[in-house]
Amino acid sequence: MSDRPWIVDDALWAVIEPLLPKWPKRSPGPRPVDDRRCLQGCRRRLKSGPVATRES
Repeated sequence: MSDRPWIVDDALWAVIEPLLPKWPKRSPGPRPVDDRRCLQGCRRRLKSGPVATRES
């Protein structure tokens, strides 16, 4: 097992990528984050569990 289980390998990305909507060539605002990186960030957050909060 990998020490970074949130990484989206090529086989998984080949399944997921066709399901995502395409970005328009020109859109207002800042450039969007790469879809693969965004998915990896979501998976990392889900794998890491809840974040401890400070009570004031």
